[in-house]
Amino acid sequence: MSDFAFGLYNLCWRMLRPVLKAQPRLKDGYAARIFAEKPPGPADIWIQAASAGEAYLAVSIIKSLPKDRMLRILVSTNTRQGMDILNKALGASNRSSRTPVTITFFPFDQPAIMDMAVRLIKPTVMVLLESELWPGLLAALRRHKCKILIVNGRMTPKSVKRYRLLPNLWKTLAPDRVLAISNDDAVRFAALFGRSRVEVMPNIKFDGIRMDADFAESSRRIQKILTPQAGFLVLGSIRQEEEADIRKMIGEIHKRFPDLVIGLFPRHMHRLNAWQQYLADSGKRWAFRSALAQDTPAVPGMIVLWDTFGELSAAYACARAVFVGGSLAPLGGQNFLEPLITGVVPVIGPSWENFFWIGPEVFSAGLVRKARDWQSAATELIKLIEDPMPTEEIQRRTEAFIRKRQGGTKLACERIQAALDGTLS
Repeated sequence: MSDFAFGLYNLCWRMLRPVLKAQPRLKDGYAARIFAEKPPGPADIWIQAASAGEAYLAVSIIKSLPKDRMLRILVSTNTRQGMDILNKALGASNRSSRTPVTITFFPFDQPAIMDMAVRLIKPTVMVLLESELWPGLLAALRRHKCKILIVNGRMTPKSVKRYRLLPNLWKTLAPDRVLAISNDDAVRFAALFGRSRVEVMPNIKFDGIRMDADFAESSRRIQKILTPQAGFLVLGSIRQEEEADIRKMIGEIHKRFPDLVIGLFPRHMHRLNAWQQYLADSGKRWAFRSALAQDTPAVPGMIVLWDTFGELSAAYACARAVFVGGSLAPLGGQNFLEPLITGVVPVIGPSWENFFWIGPEVFSAGLVRKARDWQSAATELIKLIEDPMPTEEIQRRTEAFIRKRQGGTKLACERIQAALDGTLS
């Protein structure tokens, strides 16, 4: 980008700032976003974690960095949710005194602001998580000779087309290394920055998956309200936009298994009233989870409307079959690894964009079944109710699938360490 273009980019930011300040989401931490409050001190490593998902990645990296050297770390984020996650995980009571961590909001990408930020923070290494490409920041980092790493990098086909409208700009601002989470992502980054700068890494998100979670006590409480002979189906994390399809799915499955107990978990509790009204009007047997106990269990054929928190994973562990919502409508899907870890093969709808990072191999491995609509989802659930797979076998295969994809945090830390030491090739 020419000096004229950067000047114009800077002017656009200045003109937009009053509008941005009026936005509730950006008004929070506005002084930090324009670098107007006391700036954070110098940092060896500056990590940019856009929001909640990236904040968890930042925490994983920071907690895995070598403990044998003093490192000053700055972590920035764009959102209040990201800030809360970082403060909770990296607050003073949760970090080593040898690793001082400062947490702040990410400055606006106005070139004048970013140049001041980089000049005062003086990072040796800048770590951008996933898909953070900011021209003002990259230009300032290049000007001040900071090493730049993109870690857990991902880029959509749509994004790369947009970026390639200015190919010379991105070649000028290219990071020193891109660690991409798939071959496809690596190809897209290489189209912008050149193949020699790009390598493939395991997705750090796999490192955060625990196979040893203990649901035994919660599962025992749920088993006490179930009739073993009836069977138990869980419809988890159901979103409002797919409720009409879920109602049809319930009807279809109950035709085949009239005694089946169905646990219905709305993703948002404010939908409980709408479900209560529908179930009451439809004449179906139903009860709130909070109304059931060992001496008042669910009767065969009952729909249990789950109005208590914290029991979804335990319910998955008790189920013969599971459907994970947010997937019948174009909502991106909800976490289908949760039931898989408990030993149940989940069924999902066609929308799973939020979990593309897991990879389509999870379907070809037979660990998750993806349906094209509610009818085919009902068909898959019926198959699993009739012939469920052994829990231990599913857990063994799931653990093998996950372990094969772990190690991203270790690789990222090695590359950060090499950048700090000046040995990054």
